[in-house]
Amino acid sequence: MVRKNLLLICFFIIIFLLFGRIFAYCQEDKTLKNEFAGEFSGWNAKVPLSNYYFVKGAISVFGTKWGAQPQTEQELEDRVWEQLVLSYEAFRRGIKAEDNKLNEEITKMLTAEKVKFDREKDRGAYVNWVKDRTKEPADLFENQLRHLIQLENLRKEVLDSFKPKVTEKEAHQEFLNEYNSLELELVQFDGLKDAEGYYKKMNRSALWEEEAKKNPKFAKHPGFVSLEFLREIWKIPEVDLYKMLKRKVNSIYPPTPIYKGYGVFRILNIRVAKEEDFPKVRESYFKQVEMIKKYEELKSWLKQLKQEARIKVYPEKADIKRGKNK
Repeated sequence: MVRKNLLLICFFIIIFLLFGRIFAYCQEDKTLKNEFAGEFSGWNAKVPLSNYYFVKGAISVFGTKWGAQPQTEQELEDRVWEQLVLSYEAFRRGIKAEDNKLNEEITKMLTAEKVKFDREKDRGAYVNWVKDRTKEPADLFENQLRHLIQLENLRKEVLDSFKPKVTEKEAHQEFLNEYNSLELELVQFDGLKDAEGYYKKMNRSALWEEEAKKNPKFAKHPGFVSLEFLREIWKIPEVDLYKMLKRKVNSIYPPTPIYKGYGVFRILNIRVAKEEDFPKVRESYFKQVEMIKKYEELKSWLKQLKQEARIKVYPEKADIKRGKNK
């Protein structure tokens, strides 16, 4: 649906008009002329449909490095508008995608594909390669890649502007979270009441082992991983993880929240961090915590930027109409 329209979009060019500000990519589709997907009312800037198609196509071809991949139409829509805001901000800051960086990225792709042609000497082979893999013209493909490089340059500039303070305590805690490790089995429940009932019934390791013999897949097994992993990926509260660390191997731990619902746990293995190891890796953990804080600030900055832009999506957007008709 989107790619048919994308074939009609030409070079990625931003036009900034002093009056009425229109943020636009050049395109040849006569049906899109003077049509707008929405506006950034906080910046008095309209967003043409050609921009919208362009960014949506870029995400379709290259995915996104800013957050997880969209799983639903609404998530995709949100990501498109987020990238439109970022692209406009990059334009306001005068951030561009360098030719050498573009060539470097294309060369990486061609090398990974183990192509036998020389892009500089055989443009036709390169054009066919792009069309075969993306169903797009080479110029559009390159301009979408320029767009992503531009956003990456923006992110780097913003990240470099943050100068968070890191304390000894924070660096040491990060060390503990990564070096302390647990191997768990867990049974997942939607509600706390069901989890508590199961814990009362299965609060001895012998009963757990008996259940495992009947059904080897009754429990999930995240592996022997750091507390950091269990906290970030499984969303197990840090306070519970440190309590588990003090339990005996094969003990059953009562219900606690996880990423979805509640879990009842069996502790299979424990590794406790050695304090004497911290001085050897101290500096690396200062840098690691600093980067974590920078990314937290980046999230806040992006949230504030979108609020400042005041995104307004036009309900009669042609893309939605056409999408329903196809």
